Formats: sequence, C-alpha cells, structure tokens
Amino acid sequence: MRRILFCMIAIGASACSPTDEAPADTLATLFADGMTVVDLTHAVSADAPYWPGPDRSPFRHDTLSAHADGAPSMAAYSAPEHFGTHFDAPVHGGMGLASVDRVPTSELFGPAIVIDVTASAASDEDYAVTADDLRAWESEHGPIPSGAIVLMRSGWAARWEQGDPYYNRGEDGRLHFPGFGEDAARFLVEERDVAGIGVDTGSVDPGNARGFPAHGIVNGSGRYHLENLADLGSLPEAGAYLIVAPIKIEGGSGGQVRVFAVVP
Repeated sequence: MRRILFCMIAIGASACSPTDEAPADTLATLFADGMTVVDLTHAVSADAPYWPGPDRSPFRHDTLSAHADGAPSMAAYSAPEHFGTHFDAPVHGGMGLASVDRVPTSELFGPAIVIDVTASAASDEDYAVTADDLRAWESEHGPIPSGAIVLMRSGWAARWEQGDPYYNRGEDGRLHFPGFGEDAARFLVEERDVAGIGVDTGSVDPGNARGFPAHGIVNGSGRYHLENLADLGSLPEAGAYLIVAPIKIEGGSGGQVRVFAVVP
C-alpha cells in the first residue's frame, strides 16, 4: 500500500498498480522537493460547535487515571458519530448502504478537487455550489477524475471557534451556511463518479436547504461525505491527494475522521 501511495503522489493514480515498486528513497525525495502534509481536522473538544439543539456539548472526555501532574494516563470519551470533523458513511443518507466499517479502503484515498467559493460565500451565506462552478473548475484544470474527493472551500472554518456564528441560525429560525447544491451533487455522482465530497461547514447541504438533497444524492449513491473540515485554504485547487481515516465503528453511520492532504 505504501508503494502505491508514493506512486500515486509522484506520478498519478492512473499510472500505478499494486505491483509498482517505488525507490527506497521515494519519501525522502518527495519531501525534499517541498511536499507537505496538511491536517484538515479540527481537534475534538467540548467547545466544538455542534448542530443546534443540545443545551450542553454532547462530547465527554473523562480522566480514568492520571499522572502526578494531572495529565491523563487513561481517559474515556463519548461523542455523537456526526460531531467535529467527521465522516458520513453512505448509510447515513440511504437505507441498505455501507456503514463506515464497510466503505472500501480504496475509496479513502484520492485526488483532492478544491472548489473555491470563498468570494461567493462572503456575499451570500446560503451559497450553494452549482454544476456550473464544477464546470468552471474543469475549464481550468481538466475533467474531475473518477474516484476524486471534491471539497468545497468557503472560508467558513474561520468561524469554528466563534460558537454560534458557525451554524449561524438566523432570525427566521433557519441555519445559514454554504454547501453543495442539488445540481452539483448530481453532476458529481452521475457524470464524474467521485468517491466523496467534503465541506468546511457543518453539512454538505446548505444550512437553509429544505431537507437534505445532497445527502440523499451523494450518500444515497454509495458515496461518503466529510464535514467540518479545517484549513482548506492551505490546499491548491488541484494537485493534492487526500488520506481519509475514519474511526471504524461496526455498523456506524459515520464517525470522527482524521483527514490529511498530501500537497506537492
């Protein structure tokens, strides 16, 4: 697997096979050439924003035993599956589909496609990524490859530590933050066969969406979501590769996930 990973980063996924051998110094060479790894994950804590409703954080982290300085030597934690930076398995949005432990590992690594809608989101908190946004990306970078993980960069992660402004409930009682529109979701599933989509907001659907159409389309077709991603501003629009490592809960509809981007 490591040989394949190095090959995919160095020369592209389509040119690699399980029998490919990478030189022993591949990793050192890649990083000597300026390749970096970006952590796209918010730390999990009781201060993390959560879908509006509970009066207290649903996250618990209790020390079971401690060192002399009070730091835990062992602790127990509990959290909803869909809390913090997390993974929506296909079953989250459709009956009879894969739980998080049954998503093929081959789909948890792929090229990162970054759709930058920061300017649009700054002027419209309810902005929904459109199929035209995706075609505009392709006009500059080429077709979105099969197996890609398509990320919406809206700049919303800057609100993560601000509390209520992250989910941004308006006077109308509805949430207001950007996400993927229905036409964009259909384009990615039906015309580009992506592995999954991700956002730097609380949901792949815009906060004010009626129902969860993007969930139904993307999860419902067997793909996954990444929500509450961090630091997407450190990624180029094309050229990075994602490593997606969700907690492997048997039968889970999702769970906390560590997401890394390998950036040339």
